[in-house]
Amino acid sequence: MQARGEGFIINVTSLAGRLPVPFMAAYNAAKAAMASFTMSIQLELPDSRVRIVDLQPGDICTDFNDAVIKSELPDQRYEAKVAKTWEKAERNMKNAPKPDLVARCVCELIDQTSPPPRITVGDAFQTKIAPLIFRFLPQRVRLWGLKRYYGI
Repeated sequence: MQARGEGFIINVTSLAGRLPVPFMAAYNAAKAAMASFTMSIQLELPDSRVRIVDLQPGDICTDFNDAVIKSELPDQRYEAKVAKTWEKAERNMKNAPKPDLVARCVCELIDQTSPPPRITVGDAFQTKIAPLIFRFLPQRVRLWGLKRYYGI
């Protein structure tokens, strides 16, 4: 892309990189790392004609939760909290926007000559309200809010 003098990279990370889902630490961390990588290459290639976007979907109604391997926990103390988290995640997924919302967003991004460096896609609460509120809250309050949200 650099040699050609232009290109477009859309890295699909996740809102979970900023608003982590309990008991999915590896997923949350991987998505946060990819978002940080994306920002790094945006910094390194500021004058390039390679457009780079971090696309962060919130919950999208897919089979994602069915594909996640749910292993038996060796420590029974977490069993109830994990169950509550999955119940909330399943409810969220059933009520979430359909994947075509993300597809439309990608199509719109492709047509833009100057796309935003980061865009969130999903329902208004997850993609607009929660990130805005979390931006101004101390970590202790963020943790409290996420625990309440997931019922743990």
